[in-house]
Amino acid sequence: MTWINIISYEASKGKLRKLYDRVKGPDNNVDNIMISHSLRPHSMEGHMAMYKYCLHHTGNMLPKWYLECIGVYVSSLNGCHYCVEHHFQGMRRLVGDDGRSDALRAAIKADRVVNAPLDAREIAGMGYARKLTAEPAAMVESDVEALREAGLDDGEILEINQVTAYFCYANRTVLGLGVNTDGDIIGLSPNNSDDPEDWGHR
Repeated sequence: MTWINIISYEASKGKLRKLYDRVKGPDNNVDNIMISHSLRPHSMEGHMAMYKYCLHHTGNMLPKWYLECIGVYVSSLNGCHYCVEHHFQGMRRLVGDDGRSDALRAAIKADRVVNAPLDAREIAGMGYARKLTAEPAAMVESDVEALREAGLDDGEILEINQVTAYFCYANRTVLGLGVNTDGDIIGLSPNNSDDPEDWGHR
């Protein structure tokens, strides 16, 4: 599950149990990435707030499937199999077209998003996410200007930036603690975007 000790749902109590109850899915299942925080519940709380607000918030204007697609791409670039598997399934569900989803995954795996079934604006966002993930210190103002030229407004650019940054954080949490998918229900997410306090996975 992880390389560090964890506290299971059954053994949890106090604040940790309350947080587990907020994030759990069917049969009290808690994703291993959340369980990896169990020795410091406050960091789990921070992680979930960031995740929910970046990816699953009604204030976002970009489609949720596209934000998930960015997450899959960033996770693939970072070699984070855990997040690729979880978020590809979430993306697939939101796209609702297995053929298109498989084509997106193939383009991501090959690191050739220009060949993905995306429009020019979406491809530009993916290119920004790639550079920010792989070469963060090389970012320049013209990278943002290129997104504006592609038709993204500054709020949408911020969404892409924050989703990219969140997944780099999540990937390093997973990779640095040896989190795996054993026992996870792949693809669950807190899909109630209308309520930012609803963290339940379904």
